[in-house]
Amino acid sequence: MLGIQPKKGKLLIAEPALTGDVSFNRSVVLLAEHNQEGSVGFILNKPLNYSMSDLVDEIQVPFPVYNGGPVEQDNLYFIHKVPDLISDSVEISDGIYWGGDFDTTVALINERKISQNDIRFFLGYSGWASLQLNQELDSKSWIVVTNKYESDIIQKSTQAFWREKMMELGGDYLLWSNAPENPSLN
Repeated sequence: MLGIQPKKGKLLIAEPALTGDVSFNRSVVLLAEHNQEGSVGFILNKPLNYSMSDLVDEIQVPFPVYNGGPVEQDNLYFIHKVPDLISDSVEISDGIYWGGDFDTTVALINERKISQNDIRFFLGYSGWASLQLNQELDSKSWIVVTNKYESDIIQKSTQAFWREKMMELGGDYLLWSNAPENPSLN
């Protein structure tokens, strides 16, 4: 499982650290793009205290919104598994798609043709300049794993997802799965 190279569709698991990066502490990131120019991903397990109906007046359904990462946090992004309904989306991998026609998406949500199991919304994204992610991997900031959930990652990734991934990694990571997020609370 360890030693997998980053590429779109893979998951990045934040390495446990006592003094972690505020943005990525205990994060699981879905890589949406990884190439010579850089990398883009979305944090899957950090829900915000907003719903789509709070942010977009036209949406009447309270779909949850997640913190996608520290870049462009005033912009809305989404991943989904319904490319047959949302045109202009880009396949990440394994039946997961990024973006698409937003007006159509809003209409489909309001018509209840897309459920929360089909789509995930994010404020912001996680971005790395050319070679930056590789440097962070070399410094052991991330663990790259295969997305074994494929398109079901949308409903699978909850707040407890990082802990679950630590347990799956086993060994020394098991210890981290039960450690408090703030060690001073231990």
